Amino acid sequence: MDSIMKRLLHLPLILTTLAAASGAAAASRPTQFWNLTKSTISEFYLASAGSSNWGPNQCKNDRDGTVDADERLRITDVPPGTYDAKFIDVTGRSCIVRNIKVETGAIFWIEERDLKSCDHR
Repeated sequence: MDSIMKRLLHLPLILTTLAAASGAAAASRPTQFWNLTKSTISEFYLASAGSSNWGPNQCKNDRDGTVDADERLRITDVPPGTYDAKFIDVTGRSCIVRNIKVETGAIFWIEERDLKSCDHR
């Protein structure tokens, strides 16, 4: 019985260590945008939710400068938070999607059904 009690006393330390290791693993993975729309995106910007202070074109992080449908894009220099996304696809459609949660090391996505605010150039 003493052996079981000693193991149970170490359980909080083990759980804390596992949680820290999980957080470190997430921090080492890149934050990514997954394009689940039907079009190739040629420009992709993020701004803090509710603002229009668009950051740099994240498509520049891709080898060919675009994000095809069902492709993922590495997002850089964006801290965790809630953002509005603005993109322009190769057809000239410009869309804004509001209140996207971005987490370090996680994947966020936009689907065709999320596109409520779009215009053509």
